[in-house]
Amino acid sequence: MPPVVDMTMPMSNYLAGLRQRIGNDLLLVPSVTAIIYDEHQRILLVRHVESDVWVAPGGSVEPQESPADAVVREAWEETGLLVEPLCIQGVYAGPEFLVTYANGDRVSYVMTVFECAVRQGELRPDGQETLELAFMRRPS
Repeated sequence: MPPVVDMTMPMSNYLAGLRQRIGNDLLLVPSVTAIIYDEHQRILLVRHVESDVWVAPGGSVEPQESPADAVVREAWEETGLLVEPLCIQGVYAGPEFLVTYANGDRVSYVMTVFECAVRQGELRPDGQETLELAFMRRPS
């Protein structure tokens, strides 16, 4: 049984339109994650507004958007940083990426993880999706 996630992140118009048609049925959703390191090799994590969970910045790929463009957009929206994707660290999917949201929506994510370099911008939470940002060390 997939975990139930008690959060209602902003949904794109595209996904909202699909949800109007299919209800809570399972959707396969392409997504991206940005791995951003600082000069001390710590990873940037964001604390989400609704779930109070710390994760790397990222989100869904929109129609007609490449995953590389999506990771740039998501990093900008959530962190205020303009990033450049350097390489793909991996693509992940499977049972551990199946999420049931508190409203009953079921999503199976296919996540492309990019290592990214910061090109410009100033670190700031957006206040809608992210409350706090911090560079953190990997667990030993």
